[in-house]
Amino acid sequence: MTDNGDGDGDLEARLVEQESFEPTEEFVSQANVSDPDIYEEFEENWPHSWRRAADLLDWDREYSEILDDSNEPFYEWFPDGTLNVSYNCVDRHVENGDKNRVAIKWEGEHGDTRTYTYQDLYREVNEFAASLRDLGVEEDDVVTLYMPMVPELPIAMLACARIGAPHSVVFAGFSADALATRMNSADSRYLVTCDGYYRRGDALDHLQKANEGLAGVDHGVDATVVVDRLGDDGFDHDLKGNQYAWEDLMADHQGDRVDPVERSAEDMLFLMYTSGTTGQPKGVKHTTGGYLAYTAWTSHAVLDLEPEDTYWCSADIGWITGHSYIVYGPLALGTTTVMYEGTPDFPERDRLWEIIEKYAVDVFYTAPTAIRAFMKWGSQFPEQHDLSSLRLLGTVGEPINPRAWKWYYQHIGDEECPIVDTWWQTETGGMMVTTLPGVCTMKPGSAGPPLPGIDARVVDTNGDEVESGRAGYLTVDKPWPGMLRTLYNNDERFIEEYWAEYSDPDADEWVYFPEDGAKIDEDGYITILGRVDDVINVSGHRLGTMEIESAIVGVEGVAEAAVVGGEHEVKGEAVYAYVILEDGYDGDDEMRERIVEGVEDAIGPIARPQQVVFTPELPKTRSGKIMRRLLEEIANEEELGDTTTLRNPEIVKEIQAKVER
Repeated sequence: MTDNGDGDGDLEARLVEQESFEPTEEFVSQANVSDPDIYEEFEENWPHSWRRAADLLDWDREYSEILDDSNEPFYEWFPDGTLNVSYNCVDRHVENGDKNRVAIKWEGEHGDTRTYTYQDLYREVNEFAASLRDLGVEEDDVVTLYMPMVPELPIAMLACARIGAPHSVVFAGFSADALATRMNSADSRYLVTCDGYYRRGDALDHLQKANEGLAGVDHGVDATVVVDRLGDDGFDHDLKGNQYAWEDLMADHQGDRVDPVERSAEDMLFLMYTSGTTGQPKGVKHTTGGYLAYTAWTSHAVLDLEPEDTYWCSADIGWITGHSYIVYGPLALGTTTVMYEGTPDFPERDRLWEIIEKYAVDVFYTAPTAIRAFMKWGSQFPEQHDLSSLRLLGTVGEPINPRAWKWYYQHIGDEECPIVDTWWQTETGGMMVTTLPGVCTMKPGSAGPPLPGIDARVVDTNGDEVESGRAGYLTVDKPWPGMLRTLYNNDERFIEEYWAEYSDPDADEWVYFPEDGAKIDEDGYITILGRVDDVINVSGHRLGTMEIESAIVGVEGVAEAAVVGGEHEVKGEAVYAYVILEDGYDGDDEMRERIVEGVEDAIGPIARPQQVVFTPELPKTRSGKIMRRLLEEIANEEELGDTTTLRNPEIVKEIQAKVER
């Protein structure tokens, strides 16, 4: 990380330490992992300790080598082993006598439901695998899946894995151009999509958007499969040419069986394109053996999943969280996984709690963005429902501020459920920094220590580890099974993006840099401070936006905050805070002053906001990420960039009008 001349280039950490919480004895007594010696065991036996993950799977040909590091940083895990992901997620559970266990519980936005046992899943995965082969899909062909949260999406993923065809899931909320860009990049000639889906009560025409995207695919498309989601609410589309109805294909192949293809552990399982809000999206390549072993192990150890559990991750399968912790990790363990089509506040703001009560969910995994919305709406909504089935809670997607953590702990977990605050990325494949819920103390706002076997560190600009209490940059010094193997057809960019900053190839030292700021405490707990570009340089002091946002949300009445840097003649940058208040609080001068005082008390006068702008919403992408770039452009009176990726583009001009000039 290069210094910009305004300081030493290192991040500063100023938030005070938070209180800590212990898991209950009852939880520890039943936890899958409860022995604290597991950290030492992984360190002493690394990399052979990763057998613990691989042994959760059934292998066609047993691996004899754990890690091949002869071509760093292009690491290979269990390279001489072979297996099939579809077999591991479906067939083996049927063969082991669990065919009647529920695999997927699906709930549509309007309350319609579908339940798939592992036997049902086995039948439909086989029938769609036969359909794909009939359409001409061969091993190693990339199949694009442009679908919302309907059961046909995981069925299609598993069918692709069954025949050895990597899949590339494109989030249904993305534009037609985004679809075309990803199909072109992957040289994908097959698409599975649907006619439409529901959002906040309205039927959306998805096939029209898909057809617009197909028109932009340079190499043409051999076949498109269309799921009928809307039925009588559907739009007037006639399938044409090489477009096929899912229902017709499944009827044609009813009862067909397809033997799972034996795949090398290093064969590609899927491509996951990063959202690409700026520049060209990156095709992250994940492979078969290491990825599945890692997601299964983290689901077992961190999410504490057992086959008897009903588990709900509220993410969308269009993102890596949905791949790893809705589909592959839970199904590899034979767990029941819940899918929900709609939004948390439709038709009412208690919809999620209604679903947890209805299905007696044991483990719930959601995003801090959602938790902050729940806080804003008020605790009366979860209080309307029986949430006593919950055993464990989790968060994913971004750092969670301590106040939101404690609200979640108190109002959703009844102070009985441990919370795992998980840091990881699309590129890591699975969780990297978090507590083991049956072992570790919880510290609100801190993700926790690196998982066993993960060599994560916090370093300064020179790559030297920082002292406890100091901030720096997160790095990972050893490979791990779930890691990306490269960027699709772009090895050079893979090295430049992730390995160039701190590695020394001449010394054969390769260090992965995820571009996140972090601080570390005396117990080795890591607090994520946000992306390194989410840093404000105030008078030479580099301050992480997450810490300032946490200080603001710590003020009573504040539900959510986003902080960016605006140009300042004297300080270089000044703090601009965009704040959402809880219902019942006014955005007046008194509240503004309380926020300023809260920041000064928690961090210091150096972080005092130049402006506090109250807004009912923040500009967010369809995945729930705050688009800070637009907030920076507003603060700096710059021309606004692309807003088409936002789910609420109208809020941008509303915020713009509120900023003082």
